[in-house]
Amino acid sequence: MTNTLHRQGKLEDLKGDYVIFTSIAKEIKPGTAPKIHEFLKICNKHGPINIGSSKYGTVLQDDVEFNDLITNLKDGSTSGAVFTDVDTLQKVIAELIEADLGISINVSGLLEGVHECCGKNGIVRHSVEQSLGFWGAKDRLPERDVLEINSLCGHGMVSFNYIHKMMEQVRMRKLTPKQAVKIMGKCCECAVFNTDRAEKLLEKVLET
Repeated sequence: MTNTLHRQGKLEDLKGDYVIFTSIAKEIKPGTAPKIHEFLKICNKHGPINIGSSKYGTVLQDDVEFNDLITNLKDGSTSGAVFTDVDTLQKVIAELIEADLGISINVSGLLEGVHECCGKNGIVRHSVEQSLGFWGAKDRLPERDVLEINSLCGHGMVSFNYIHKMMEQVRMRKLTPKQAVKIMGKCCECAVFNTDRAEKLLEKVLET
């Protein structure tokens, strides 16, 4: 199960949102650090808009450098990267297949896009997990555009109120969408915040 399944948005928006990450079983954690390092190096070669680990943070944060990230990650650390198009994701998957790291790799995104990437690389998905959406007192949830940005962080660390504040800063021309997204992205520790999608959502604020 991955908390990236709960990302919200229109079909066209979700076509630019793919997360790929490692998932290490407890039984095989010993000795997996070099494999995780290689996974991240492969992903980084293809220009992800975000990359990192929930253990040590992401490159969106001021005090995290990619090389230091590689050095610090230990056995079993969950790591991931975010890409904005299927073609790049397909190349990443192809290289990971060739590397044959021996660890579980998950991809979160539109089922059709993931299926296409796997098919073109000659593999079949092991399994599929889907979110059942939000249940309960949904009337207490914020506006759709706020929820779309909030769900870009798997742990919801970019809070509703903070998103409202950034939207207001953009609306008042105190921050550009790109500047606001850079600030918000630092709050997400799990390396799955899609800055490209968030920036496009904030650009719509200027239209209102």
